[in-house]
Amino acid sequence: MSGAARRLHSRLGSATGIPPISTLVCCRFSPPATEVADASLKEEVDSSSLIVQDRDLLRRSAKGLRILDLIDGGAVVPDLSTYSDLVRLCTHSKRLDEARLVHAHFLRSNFAPDLFFGNSIVNMFCKCGGMDDARRVFDAMPLRDMVTWTALITGYAQNDGPEKAIALFPKMLSAGLKPNQFTCASLLKAAGAFPENVLGRLIHAFCIKCGCDSSVYVGSSLLDMYARHGITEEARMVFESLPSKNEVSWNALIAGFARKGDPEGALESFREMQRVDLEASHYTYSSMFSACARIGSLEQGKWVHAHLVKSGCKLTAFLGNTLLDMYAKSGSIDDAKKIFERLQRRDVVSWNSMLAGCAQHGLGREAVCRLEDMIRNGIRPNEITFLCVLTACSRSGLLNEGQHYFRLMEEYGITPQVEHYATMVDLLGRAGLLERAECLIREMPIAPTAAVWGALLGACRMHRNVELGKYAAERTFELDPHDPGPHMLLCNLYASTGRWDDVANVRKKMKEFGVKKEPACSWVEVENSVHVFVADDDSHPQREEIHRMWEEVNEKVKELGYVPNADHVLLFMDEQEREIKLQNHSERIALAFALLNTPPSAPIHIKKNIRVCGDCHSAFKLVSKAVNREIVVRDTNRFHHFSHGTCSCGDYW
Repeated sequence: MSGAARRLHSRLGSATGIPPISTLVCCRFSPPATEVADASLKEEVDSSSLIVQDRDLLRRSAKGLRILDLIDGGAVVPDLSTYSDLVRLCTHSKRLDEARLVHAHFLRSNFAPDLFFGNSIVNMFCKCGGMDDARRVFDAMPLRDMVTWTALITGYAQNDGPEKAIALFPKMLSAGLKPNQFTCASLLKAAGAFPENVLGRLIHAFCIKCGCDSSVYVGSSLLDMYARHGITEEARMVFESLPSKNEVSWNALIAGFARKGDPEGALESFREMQRVDLEASHYTYSSMFSACARIGSLEQGKWVHAHLVKSGCKLTAFLGNTLLDMYAKSGSIDDAKKIFERLQRRDVVSWNSMLAGCAQHGLGREAVCRLEDMIRNGIRPNEITFLCVLTACSRSGLLNEGQHYFRLMEEYGITPQVEHYATMVDLLGRAGLLERAECLIREMPIAPTAAVWGALLGACRMHRNVELGKYAAERTFELDPHDPGPHMLLCNLYASTGRWDDVANVRKKMKEFGVKKEPACSWVEVENSVHVFVADDDSHPQREEIHRMWEEVNEKVKELGYVPNADHVLLFMDEQEREIKLQNHSERIALAFALLNTPPSAPIHIKKNIRVCGDCHSAFKLVSKAVNREIVVRDTNRFHHFSHGTCSCGDYW
């Protein structure tokens, strides 16, 4: 029975014949009018049922909380347990407004808070996200113990205040208090949010000194901290040293592999987790889907999805969003759409994930339609929403629509950030409006970044505008001199216009400044094994079969009208040498390998670490027709779906 219920029961008295309050749902109670503070409360008490169970203690009223109104009117006599019940309910429900009302009412009461109650108030505000309120209560407490300090440190660690959490640590030590395992676990969580791992290592050393490093709470936080910094080797060592492992420690290890883009490590840990009979949670599956999405591993993602279905785990919005994202980033936009339609509740993240998928796959028209559906469904778009739809418009050539949504941002109170401007420059540049793109950069209210100038440089490369491209490249070099991408774009721009001396000068400067171009490579996944190829690759055990397969395919596409375009080989050599160079591009070798080693009707999925070659793009369209196969290529910019002689991009890329 709650404190409020007990006091109410005592006022009613046993003579009324009312059953015990623990079994009572509600009762009608009409106290004398003299006991009611004002007419409105008298009317409420006279005409309403007094809800006395815990679930009704936080019922709102016109003034605030109904139970507090009843206390003010004298209908309920409170004691400290009444406030304790209210604090407990606010903590569990994380209702900050109600927490503030309860605390303010308590301060006006005749009760003096003891240390235990003060700790409960600090913890309540921390759990509700009211860190300023928690700090004010903390500072006002005449006496603080280890629980007080731990509650505030944990609150900052869990509410995006890692610096404040760490700053409390030396003050706690100066107060002569020794941290416990929960304090150390929260400090490690805070340290994991810092970009460097030095602080985390220091706290790890302190945990060893205190002898709490073997605690499952501290151990899970330790491996999570190391995993967040990408130090999976040490995270694994911490994990192996734990005397007992629970779901939290397994999830932290799997999430660490996922963040580092190591799906093999995540999958192996996932299998080990199953072998020790620990059930995977929503967080486990979410980490697994994120790991598969990072490298576009569709087959592995499908396997994890099948395991999810078999486990009977409910597809929540949070989990559904990561599953949707996995399918979209792994090349199966149709499966992503199916997951989206199955979601019982779609939040802004769900819509944004779907819009991002449409953008990645060049479905500009569909992205526009989905944004309109999103608005009609009452979901307010945010800055990510607009970035996704602007990207989709840019990649589909929807100039008018892109400009419309860029202006629409203002109506929603969203100030365009540098990413939105970069996308608009890309949109205008792809459409050939280079002067307008440059004008937009000059009119930006914020300083343009290398990405903004890089978008203009890419457009100049597409439309062979050497002078403006050179200017954009110079601005990019000033802002990010070590990125090889802009240097190669300028090289390609010069090469496409036959300015080979300028190409040589750019390459010379790259060498002088230590800027290295990432070697182009393509990879394909077959039977859970990833096969990587580079240009002119002859290292694969099936190299002879791969070579013969491509020769056969090349003959078929020539019969369909394929003519090699040597302009895409940006090297100073004769025409014949260029044509030979084209035939040995990494994506063609990967395609030939996939044709040899996959079922005849299965779609082929190829990934490439740079933009797909223009001549390979033309060839792949005809290959899809010649062999009657769908070919999906993911490069650094987008997905290309080749089928029946066409590409999903409509050759606008």
